[in-house]
Amino acid sequence: MKGQLILLPGRSAKQGVGLNKGKLKEEYIRVTTTLEVSFEDAAELGLETADIVKISNHIGETEVQVKVLREGKLPVGYAFIPYGPPSSNLFDGETCGTGMPASKGMTIDVEFIKKGVKKKTALPPKTAIG
Repeated sequence: MKGQLILLPGRSAKQGVGLNKGKLKEEYIRVTTTLEVSFEDAAELGLETADIVKISNHIGETEVQVKVLREGKLPVGYAFIPYGPPSSNLFDGETCGTGMPASKGMTIDVEFIKKGVKKKTALPPKTAIG
């Protein structure tokens, strides 16, 4: 299963919180290694949440985990990843004097690597009130 999408890397609230806690902390690593794709693109590529994919372009490649978004949350044909070490593997070092490399709208290849393990969310135990 292989296809192409347009990557839109950027900041996210969770990435910002993780960054402030520390780049070596689990929260930051989890957020910056998650590629968000539309429901429609995931179906076309045969991907599910938690699957591991390789994303690549003419500059580099990296492996990330997929998060499938509900219909309408991301335009078809696009993917989002928070800025971090994995997305930086795909950026050219040239900044044209701005200090920030061009990163928006690059075409990436997305290739399925392996099925991921979905984490089950446990509800907290009920407590007696009063």
